[in-house]
Amino acid sequence: MIKNPRWARYWPNKVVVNLATIGSLGQFKAPGTWGSLMGLVFYVAFISHLTDFAAALLLAVLSYVSIGICGEAEKRLQKVDPGEIILDEFVAMPICFIGLSAYGSHPMFFWIVAAGFALFRFFDIVKPLGIKKLQRYHGGFGVVADDVAAALIVAVILNVGVRFFEHFSFV
Repeated sequence: MIKNPRWARYWPNKVVVNLATIGSLGQFKAPGTWGSLMGLVFYVAFISHLTDFAAALLLAVLSYVSIGICGEAEKRLQKVDPGEIILDEFVAMPICFIGLSAYGSHPMFFWIVAAGFALFRFFDIVKPLGIKKLQRYHGGFGVVADDVAAALIVAVILNVGVRFFEHFSFV
């Protein structure tokens, strides 16, 4: 069994819940979409300019932090993987673009980002290819793992797709 990191249990309730729900965004209709959208904005503003290695390192650290926060928020909200916890979508969304840092100033960047968003929402909602099984893990790992898996699948699709279209001069 994978246990939650202990450090988050010492944080104040308001901090844990506000981070996990990204303030009041977790209360909006379709909260996962809002969390993903905020993750996309975060990616464009802060991560798309980093090297792929730096982005992967930062996103690995953020994923670990979100496991702790989401797991602790589950306990404090007394719910299992509730919809209002959207930090997992926020952190996973930028993972979709790992390997694509060279395309940050590309003329098709908007379309790459739009495709990544649409594909991530599809895989996050439908949870095919065994992604759904990752939710059976308890705590923050179960909350975050399915979103990270969906994002990694999208990253592979985007990397293959962008390079395919670039090779055939469609992009």
